[in-house]
Amino acid sequence: MISLTASLLLALLQEPSIPEVGYEPAFPKISFPKAVAIAHPGDGSDRLFILEQPGRVQVIDNKPDAEKPVVALDISAKVLSRGAEEGLLGIAFHPKFASNGYVYLQYSWPNPGLKLKEQRRNIISRFSTTKDRIQISSESEKPLMEILQPYENHNGGGLQFGPDGYLYIGLGDGGLANDPHGNGQNMQTFLGKFLRIDVDRSHEGKAYAIPRDNPFVEKEGVLPEIWSAGWRNPWGYHFDRKTGELWSGDVGQDKWEEINIVRKGANYGWSVRESKHPFKGESKETFEEPIVEHPHGPANSLTGGAVYRGKKLPALDGVYLYGDFVSGNMWGLRWDGKTLTGPKLLFTHPGKQIATFGMDRDGEIYWSSFDKGQIYRFTLKGDTK
Repeated sequence: MISLTASLLLALLQEPSIPEVGYEPAFPKISFPKAVAIAHPGDGSDRLFILEQPGRVQVIDNKPDAEKPVVALDISAKVLSRGAEEGLLGIAFHPKFASNGYVYLQYSWPNPGLKLKEQRRNIISRFSTTKDRIQISSESEKPLMEILQPYENHNGGGLQFGPDGYLYIGLGDGGLANDPHGNGQNMQTFLGKFLRIDVDRSHEGKAYAIPRDNPFVEKEGVLPEIWSAGWRNPWGYHFDRKTGELWSGDVGQDKWEEINIVRKGANYGWSVRESKHPFKGESKETFEEPIVEHPHGPANSLTGGAVYRGKKLPALDGVYLYGDFVSGNMWGLRWDGKTLTGPKLLFTHPGKQIATFGMDRDGEIYWSSFDKGQIYRFTLKGDTK
Protein backbone atom coordinates (compact mmCIF):
# COMPACT_ATOMS: atom_id res chain seq x y z
CA MET A 1 0.00 0.00 0.00
CA ILE A 2 1.37 3.39 -1.00
CA SER A 3 1.86 5.73 1.97
CA LEU A 4 0.16 9.15 2.07
CA THR A 5 3.51 10.91 1.59
CA ALA A 6 4.35 8.74 -1.41
CA SER A 7 0.88 9.34 -2.89
CA LEU A 8 1.32 13.09 -2.55
CA LEU A 9 4.76 12.94 -4.16
CA LEU A 10 3.35 10.87 -7.04
CA ALA A 11 0.54 13.39 -7.57
CA LEU A 12 3.03 16.28 -7.62
CA LEU A 13 5.21 14.48 -10.14
CA GLN A 14 2.20 13.90 -12.38
CA GLU A 15 0.97 17.50 -12.11
CA PRO A 16 1.74 19.49 -15.28
CA SER A 17 4.47 22.00 -14.56
CA ILE A 18 5.02 25.49 -15.88
CA PRO A 19 8.24 25.60 -17.91
CA GLU A 20 10.95 28.23 -17.91
CA VAL A 21 9.93 30.87 -20.42
CA GLY A 22 11.73 33.66 -22.24
CA TYR A 23 10.83 35.96 -25.12
CA GLU A 24 12.13 37.52 -28.31
CA PRO A 25 10.96 40.18 -30.77
CA ALA A 26 8.51 38.65 -33.22
CA PHE A 27 9.07 41.30 -35.90
CA PRO A 28 12.38 42.95 -35.02
CA LYS A 29 12.38 45.27 -38.04
CA ILE A 30 9.03 46.90 -37.19
CA SER A 31 7.78 49.14 -34.41
CA PHE A 32 4.08 49.56 -33.62
CA PRO A 33 3.45 52.67 -31.47
CA LYS A 34 1.10 51.89 -28.59
CA ALA A 35 -0.17 48.52 -29.83
CA VAL A 36 -3.30 47.72 -27.79
CA ALA A 37 -4.63 44.72 -29.70
CA ILE A 38 -3.15 41.89 -31.77
CA ALA A 39 -5.63 39.76 -33.71
CA HIS A 40 -5.90 37.39 -36.65
CA PRO A 41 -8.90 37.56 -39.01
CA GLY A 42 -9.83 33.88 -38.95
CA ASP A 43 -9.98 33.66 -42.73
CA GLY A 44 -7.24 31.07 -43.12
CA SER A 45 -4.57 33.65 -43.91
CA ASP A 46 -1.58 34.01 -41.63
CA ARG A 47 -1.96 37.77 -41.16
CA LEU A 48 -1.98 39.79 -37.97
CA PHE A 49 -3.91 43.02 -37.47
CA ILE A 50 -2.25 45.38 -35.01
CA LEU A 51 -4.36 48.06 -33.35
CA GLU A 52 -2.53 51.27 -32.42
CA GLN A 53 -4.20 53.32 -29.70
CA PRO A 54 -4.01 56.71 -31.46
CA GLY A 55 -6.33 55.37 -34.17
CA ARG A 56 -4.55 53.22 -36.73
CA VAL A 57 -4.92 49.57 -37.78
CA GLN A 58 -1.89 47.95 -39.40
CA VAL A 59 -1.65 44.54 -41.09
CA ILE A 60 1.42 42.35 -41.29
CA ASP A 61 2.28 38.98 -42.75
CA ASN A 62 3.16 36.74 -39.82
CA LYS A 63 6.85 36.33 -40.69
CA PRO A 64 9.90 37.21 -38.54
CA ASP A 65 11.56 39.03 -41.45
CA ALA A 66 8.51 41.20 -42.21
CA GLU A 67 9.60 44.76 -42.89
CA LYS A 68 6.68 46.94 -43.92
CA PRO A 69 3.13 46.66 -42.56
CA VAL A 70 0.12 47.86 -44.51
CA VAL A 71 -2.10 50.57 -43.03
CA ALA A 72 -5.58 49.03 -43.20
CA LEU A 73 -7.38 51.95 -41.54
CA ASP A 74 -6.51 55.31 -40.03
CA ILE A 75 -9.27 57.05 -38.07
CA SER A 76 -6.94 58.95 -35.75
CA ALA A 77 -8.61 62.23 -36.78
CA LYS A 78 -11.89 61.14 -35.17
CA VAL A 79 -10.57 59.10 -32.23
CA LEU A 80 -10.40 60.74 -28.81
CA SER A 81 -7.01 59.93 -27.29
CA ARG A 82 -6.33 62.75 -24.85
CA GLY A 83 -6.36 60.40 -21.86
CA ALA A 84 -3.94 57.52 -21.35
CA GLU A 85 -6.76 54.97 -21.50
CA GLU A 86 -8.72 56.44 -24.41
CA GLY A 87 -8.27 55.77 -28.11
CA LEU A 88 -8.80 52.94 -30.57
CA LEU A 89 -9.16 50.08 -28.11
CA GLY A 90 -10.67 46.89 -29.53
CA ILE A 91 -10.95 44.82 -32.70
CA ALA A 92 -12.81 41.60 -33.51
CA PHE A 93 -13.50 39.79 -36.76
CA HIS A 94 -16.89 38.32 -37.54
CA PRO A 95 -16.87 34.50 -37.35
CA LYS A 96 -17.76 34.52 -41.06
CA PHE A 97 -15.22 37.21 -41.94
CA ALA A 98 -13.85 35.16 -44.86
CA SER A 99 -17.19 35.56 -46.64
CA ASN A 100 -18.68 38.81 -45.31
CA GLY A 101 -15.55 40.87 -44.54
CA TYR A 102 -17.00 42.41 -41.35
CA VAL A 103 -14.66 43.75 -38.69
CA TYR A 104 -15.74 45.39 -35.41
CA LEU A 105 -13.90 48.21 -33.68
CA GLN A 106 -14.32 49.98 -30.36
CA TYR A 107 -12.93 53.49 -29.91
CA SER A 108 -13.27 56.64 -27.84
CA TRP A 109 -15.13 59.44 -29.55
CA PRO A 110 -15.58 63.13 -28.68
CA ASN A 111 -19.13 63.85 -29.75
CA PRO A 112 -19.00 67.49 -30.97
CA GLY A 113 -21.68 69.96 -30.06
CA LEU A 114 -22.43 68.58 -26.61
CA LYS A 115 -21.42 69.76 -23.17
CA LEU A 116 -17.89 68.67 -22.24
CA LYS A 117 -19.03 66.10 -19.68
CA GLU A 118 -21.37 64.55 -22.25
CA GLN A 119 -18.91 64.38 -25.13
CA ARG A 120 -16.76 61.42 -24.12
CA ARG A 121 -18.11 58.03 -25.16
CA ASN A 122 -17.14 54.61 -26.49
CA ILE A 123 -18.34 53.73 -29.97
CA ILE A 124 -18.66 50.12 -31.15
CA SER A 125 -19.03 49.93 -34.91
CA ARG A 126 -19.04 47.45 -37.73
CA PHE A 127 -16.80 48.14 -40.72
CA SER A 128 -16.43 46.35 -44.04
CA THR A 129 -13.18 45.36 -45.70
CA THR A 130 -12.37 45.55 -49.39
CA LYS A 131 -12.11 42.45 -51.57
CA ASP A 132 -8.54 41.79 -50.48
CA ARG A 133 -9.79 41.48 -46.87
CA ILE A 134 -7.00 43.83 -45.79
CA GLN A 135 -8.18 47.41 -46.28
CA ILE A 136 -10.96 48.54 -43.94
CA SER A 137 -13.33 51.08 -45.45
CA SER A 138 -13.90 54.05 -43.14
CA GLU A 139 -17.01 54.98 -45.15
CA SER A 140 -18.60 51.62 -44.37
CA GLU A 141 -18.93 52.31 -40.64
CA LYS A 142 -22.18 51.20 -39.03
CA PRO A 143 -22.37 52.15 -35.34
CA LEU A 144 -23.87 49.50 -33.08
CA MET A 145 -23.54 51.04 -29.62
CA GLU A 146 -22.62 54.36 -28.00
CA ILE A 147 -21.67 54.19 -24.32
CA LEU A 148 -21.25 57.43 -22.37
CA GLN A 149 -17.94 57.62 -20.48
CA PRO A 150 -17.91 60.11 -17.59
CA TYR A 151 -14.09 60.17 -17.27
CA GLU A 152 -11.05 59.46 -19.39
CA ASN A 153 -9.94 56.26 -17.64
CA HIS A 154 -11.35 52.75 -17.14
CA ASN A 155 -12.66 52.48 -20.68
CA GLY A 156 -11.99 48.76 -21.00
CA GLY A 157 -12.46 48.54 -24.72
CA GLY A 158 -11.63 45.05 -25.92
CA LEU A 159 -13.85 43.01 -28.23
CA GLN A 160 -14.02 39.22 -28.64
CA PHE A 161 -16.34 36.90 -30.50
CA GLY A 162 -17.10 33.82 -28.48
CA PRO A 163 -17.35 30.23 -29.75
CA ASP A 164 -21.13 30.80 -29.67
CA GLY A 165 -20.82 33.47 -32.39
CA TYR A 166 -21.85 36.36 -30.10
CA LEU A 167 -19.83 39.51 -29.46
CA TYR A 168 -18.49 40.02 -25.90
CA ILE A 169 -17.65 43.54 -24.73
CA GLY A 170 -15.77 44.30 -21.50
CA LEU A 171 -16.25 47.79 -20.03
CA GLY A 172 -14.70 49.54 -17.07
CA ASP A 173 -16.64 51.36 -14.35
CA GLY A 174 -16.37 54.77 -16.04
CA GLY A 175 -13.21 55.90 -14.31
CA LEU A 176 -11.84 58.41 -11.87
CA ALA A 177 -11.27 56.37 -8.65
CA ASN A 178 -13.34 54.49 -6.07
CA ASP A 179 -16.22 53.99 -8.55
CA PRO A 180 -17.81 57.36 -7.60
CA HIS A 181 -21.11 56.61 -9.38
CA GLY A 182 -21.43 53.04 -8.12
CA ASN A 183 -21.45 51.69 -11.66
CA GLY A 184 -19.88 48.34 -10.83
CA GLN A 185 -23.03 47.18 -9.02
CA ASN A 186 -25.58 49.26 -10.94
CA MET A 187 -27.40 46.86 -13.27
CA GLN A 188 -28.95 49.75 -15.23
CA THR A 189 -25.65 50.84 -16.78
CA PHE A 190 -23.26 49.08 -19.16
CA LEU A 191 -20.27 50.45 -17.24
CA GLY A 192 -18.43 47.93 -15.06
CA LYS A 193 -19.91 45.03 -17.04
CA PHE A 194 -19.31 42.42 -19.66
CA LEU A 195 -21.94 42.60 -22.39
CA ARG A 196 -23.00 39.92 -24.91
CA ILE A 197 -24.85 40.84 -28.09
CA ASP A 198 -25.96 39.28 -31.36
CA VAL A 199 -24.55 41.31 -34.26
CA ASP A 200 -26.35 39.25 -36.92
CA ARG A 201 -29.82 40.43 -35.98
CA SER A 202 -31.48 43.68 -34.94
CA HIS A 203 -34.39 44.08 -32.56
CA GLU A 204 -36.54 46.82 -31.04
CA GLY A 205 -34.80 49.66 -32.87
CA LYS A 206 -31.29 48.58 -31.91
CA ALA A 207 -28.55 47.75 -34.40
CA TYR A 208 -28.12 44.41 -32.68
CA ALA A 209 -30.23 41.84 -30.83
CA ILE A 210 -30.11 40.35 -27.34
CA PRO A 211 -29.30 36.62 -27.22
CA ARG A 212 -32.25 34.85 -25.66
CA ASP A 213 -30.06 32.97 -23.18
CA ASN A 214 -28.42 36.10 -21.73
CA PRO A 215 -28.74 35.78 -17.94
CA PHE A 216 -30.89 38.87 -17.26
CA VAL A 217 -33.25 38.88 -20.24
CA GLU A 218 -36.34 38.39 -18.11
CA LYS A 219 -35.19 40.32 -15.04
CA GLU A 220 -36.84 43.65 -14.35
CA GLY A 221 -34.53 46.60 -13.81
CA VAL A 222 -31.50 44.95 -15.44
CA LEU A 223 -30.16 45.74 -18.89
CA PRO A 224 -30.52 42.54 -20.91
CA GLU A 225 -27.18 43.00 -22.69
CA ILE A 226 -25.34 42.33 -19.40
CA TRP A 227 -23.44 39.04 -19.19
CA SER A 228 -21.61 39.68 -15.90
CA ALA A 229 -21.16 42.56 -13.45
CA GLY A 230 -18.84 43.97 -10.79
CA TRP A 231 -15.82 44.89 -12.94
CA ARG A 232 -13.47 47.80 -12.33
CA ASN A 233 -11.50 47.76 -15.59
CA PRO A 234 -11.23 44.46 -17.48
CA TRP A 235 -8.12 45.08 -19.56
CA GLY A 236 -7.26 42.10 -21.72
CA TYR A 237 -9.54 39.09 -22.23
CA HIS A 238 -9.50 36.08 -24.53
CA PHE A 239 -11.33 32.81 -24.99
CA ASP A 240 -9.51 29.54 -24.38
CA ARG A 241 -9.55 27.79 -27.76
CA LYS A 242 -9.94 24.38 -26.13
CA THR A 243 -12.41 24.92 -23.28
CA GLY A 244 -14.28 28.00 -24.55
CA GLU A 245 -13.76 29.78 -21.21
CA LEU A 246 -13.34 33.55 -21.26
CA TRP A 247 -10.35 34.70 -19.18
CA SER A 248 -9.96 38.34 -18.13
CA GLY A 249 -7.73 40.51 -16.03
CA ASP A 250 -9.24 43.23 -13.87
CA VAL A 251 -7.18 46.27 -12.88
CA GLY A 252 -7.44 46.96 -9.15
CA GLN A 253 -7.66 50.12 -7.08
CA ASP A 254 -5.41 50.40 -4.02
CA LYS A 255 -4.11 46.96 -3.10
CA TRP A 256 -5.15 44.07 -5.35
CA GLU A 257 -5.05 42.93 -8.98
CA GLU A 258 -7.00 39.90 -10.17
CA ILE A 259 -7.46 37.29 -12.90
CA ASN A 260 -10.92 35.83 -13.49
CA ILE A 261 -12.90 33.52 -15.71
CA VAL A 262 -15.93 35.45 -16.94
CA ARG A 263 -19.03 33.41 -16.10
CA LYS A 264 -22.64 33.86 -17.14
CA GLY A 265 -24.56 36.01 -14.67
CA ALA A 266 -21.67 36.22 -12.18
CA ASN A 267 -20.87 39.30 -10.10
CA TYR A 268 -17.17 39.99 -9.46
CA GLY A 269 -17.69 42.35 -6.56
CA TRP A 270 -16.38 45.79 -7.50
CA SER A 271 -16.77 48.20 -5.77
CA VAL A 272 -18.12 46.41 -2.70
CA ARG A 273 -14.94 44.37 -2.92
CA GLU A 274 -11.50 44.76 -4.44
CA SER A 275 -10.65 41.23 -5.54
CA LYS A 276 -11.52 39.09 -2.44
CA HIS A 277 -11.29 41.97 0.05
CA PRO A 278 -13.88 44.44 1.36
CA PHE A 279 -13.63 47.86 -0.26
CA LYS A 280 -16.71 50.00 0.40
CA GLY A 281 -20.32 49.43 1.33
CA GLU A 282 -22.06 46.12 1.91
CA SER A 283 -24.04 43.72 -0.21
CA LYS A 284 -25.94 40.47 0.19
CA GLU A 285 -24.86 39.51 -3.33
CA THR A 286 -22.86 36.31 -3.80
CA PHE A 287 -19.63 37.26 -5.53
CA GLU A 288 -17.50 35.19 -7.88
CA GLU A 289 -13.99 34.55 -6.58
CA PRO A 290 -10.96 35.34 -8.76
CA ILE A 291 -8.74 32.53 -10.00
CA VAL A 292 -5.74 34.38 -8.59
CA GLU A 293 -5.00 37.77 -7.02
CA HIS A 294 -1.76 39.76 -6.79
CA PRO A 295 -0.94 42.39 -4.17
CA HIS A 296 0.29 45.75 -5.36
CA GLY A 297 4.04 45.91 -5.75
CA PRO A 298 4.65 42.85 -7.95
CA ALA A 299 1.54 43.89 -9.89
CA ASN A 300 -0.07 47.31 -10.20
CA SER A 301 -2.05 47.20 -13.44
CA LEU A 302 -2.67 43.68 -14.73
CA THR A 303 -2.95 43.07 -18.46
CA GLY A 304 -5.06 39.99 -19.02
CA GLY A 305 -3.49 37.42 -21.33
CA ALA A 306 -4.45 34.16 -22.99
CA VAL A 307 -4.24 30.38 -22.59
CA TYR A 308 -1.57 28.91 -24.83
CA ARG A 309 -2.93 26.38 -27.35
CA GLY A 310 -0.24 26.63 -30.04
CA LYS A 311 1.99 23.87 -31.36
CA LYS A 312 5.46 25.40 -31.35
CA LEU A 313 5.84 25.28 -27.55
CA PRO A 314 3.95 22.14 -26.42
CA ALA A 315 5.24 22.42 -22.84
CA LEU A 316 3.15 25.60 -22.55
CA ASP A 317 -0.13 23.96 -23.57
CA GLY A 318 -2.86 24.99 -21.14
CA VAL A 319 -0.78 27.70 -19.44
CA TYR A 320 -2.48 31.06 -18.99
CA LEU A 321 0.08 33.79 -19.69
CA TYR A 322 -0.42 37.35 -18.42
CA GLY A 323 1.60 40.39 -17.37
CA ASP A 324 1.67 43.72 -15.60
CA PHE A 325 1.87 47.12 -17.30
CA VAL A 326 3.68 48.85 -14.44
CA SER A 327 6.19 46.27 -13.16
CA GLY A 328 6.88 44.40 -16.41
CA ASN A 329 6.37 41.09 -14.60
CA MET A 330 5.10 38.16 -16.67
CA TRP A 331 3.40 35.15 -15.07
CA GLY A 332 2.03 31.78 -16.06
CA LEU A 333 -0.52 29.59 -14.29
CA ARG A 334 -2.56 26.46 -14.84
CA TRP A 335 -6.14 26.06 -13.67
CA ASP A 336 -8.29 23.00 -14.39
CA GLY A 337 -11.34 24.14 -12.43
CA LYS A 338 -10.09 22.55 -9.19
CA THR A 339 -6.32 22.78 -8.95
CA LEU A 340 -4.23 25.91 -9.35
CA THR A 341 -0.59 25.54 -10.40
CA GLY A 342 1.30 28.81 -10.03
CA PRO A 343 1.24 31.65 -10.65
CA LYS A 344 4.90 31.39 -11.59
CA LEU A 345 6.93 34.50 -12.30
CA LEU A 346 8.41 33.83 -15.74
CA PHE A 347 10.48 36.97 -16.28
CA THR A 348 10.46 40.75 -15.87
CA HIS A 349 10.46 42.80 -19.04
CA PRO A 350 12.90 45.69 -18.44
CA GLY A 351 10.87 48.08 -20.58
CA LYS A 352 7.74 47.30 -18.55
CA GLN A 353 4.48 48.59 -20.11
CA ILE A 354 3.05 45.18 -21.11
CA ALA A 355 -0.06 46.38 -22.93
CA THR A 356 -1.81 43.53 -24.73
CA PHE A 357 -1.80 39.88 -25.78
CA GLY A 358 -3.08 38.29 -28.95
CA MET A 359 -3.06 35.06 -30.92
CA ASP A 360 -2.31 34.14 -34.50
CA ARG A 361 -4.08 31.64 -36.73
CA ASP A 362 -2.27 28.70 -35.12
CA GLY A 363 -2.77 29.71 -31.49
CA GLU A 364 0.69 31.17 -30.91
CA ILE A 365 0.59 34.03 -28.39
CA TYR A 366 2.11 37.46 -28.96
CA TRP A 367 2.35 40.44 -26.64
CA SER A 368 3.26 44.09 -26.92
CA SER A 369 5.11 46.65 -24.86
CA PHE A 370 4.78 50.40 -25.21
CA ASP A 371 8.46 51.04 -24.37
CA LYS A 372 9.90 50.35 -27.85
CA GLY A 373 6.72 49.55 -29.73
CA GLN A 374 7.79 45.94 -30.10
CA ILE A 375 5.63 42.85 -30.57
CA TYR A 376 7.12 39.85 -28.77
CA ARG A 377 6.60 36.09 -28.75
CA PHE A 378 7.43 33.51 -26.11
CA THR A 379 10.38 31.12 -26.17
CA LEU A 380 11.35 28.18 -23.98
CA LYS A 381 14.63 27.99 -22.07
CA GLY A 382 15.99 30.95 -24.01
CA ASP A 383 17.59 34.13 -22.82
CA THR A 384 15.34 37.19 -22.76
CA LYS A 385 16.20 39.91 -25.22
